[in-house]
Amino acid sequence: MTTTYEGRRALIVRGGWEGHRPVEATEIFVPFLEQQGFDVRIEDSNEVYADREVMDRTDLILQCVTMSEISADALAGLRGAVERGTGLAGWHGGIADSYRNSSDYLQLIGGQFATHPSRHPDAREGGEGDNFLCYTVDLTDLGRSHEIMAGVEDFTLRTEQYWVLTDDLNEVLATTSHPVQPYHPWHRPIISPAVWTREWGRGRVFVATPGHSLSVLRDVSVRTIIQRGMLWATRRR
Repeated sequence: MTTTYEGRRALIVRGGWEGHRPVEATEIFVPFLEQQGFDVRIEDSNEVYADREVMDRTDLILQCVTMSEISADALAGLRGAVERGTGLAGWHGGIADSYRNSSDYLQLIGGQFATHPSRHPDAREGGEGDNFLCYTVDLTDLGRSHEIMAGVEDFTLRTEQYWVLTDDLNEVLATTSHPVQPYHPWHRPIISPAVWTREWGRGRVFVATPGHSLSVLRDVSVRTIIQRGMLWATRRR
């Protein structure tokens, strides 16, 4: 990518469920944004979305807020900012499992976490590792020609495998397949998007579902996709 981002403003909004380590996770990407020329602002409350003056100066929002809640004013501010051209990016539960009670937020993002299937009941030990499966992230034909995925090949992770509910406004760059298991109630393999983009008004939305832990975020393929996704989503000038 040859675009210069000098003088652009990035807003990191983080919080919610501490299991996704929102502070440590977002800190991984602060040096990258600063190296690209962004002025980075960090907020621990999504109420900043309600500040029209701040949002109009923001070129990219990086959100890492799992579950939690959002006020009507903050949600209206977020949606309005994206419609006017502010980019929105994130990974895993920090964007795809935020504000479960808000259908308007879910429409903006284009996907909602439904579950992460577990291991066989006999192999479960009662910890988060029960939900860690070995799975492949498979690029789509669109993904193979997209700037976000350039040079990235299908790759394998051992972590939570997100099953998300989505719509066809998304441009899906990569998917993952949930196989049929005798201890699960579904009857055929389910293909779920793992990386997607979305156009919303003049703005762009980027979502990657891998990112449960710091080690996953440091995976070369995952980190590369997220970094490029943030740049892709940034307000176009």
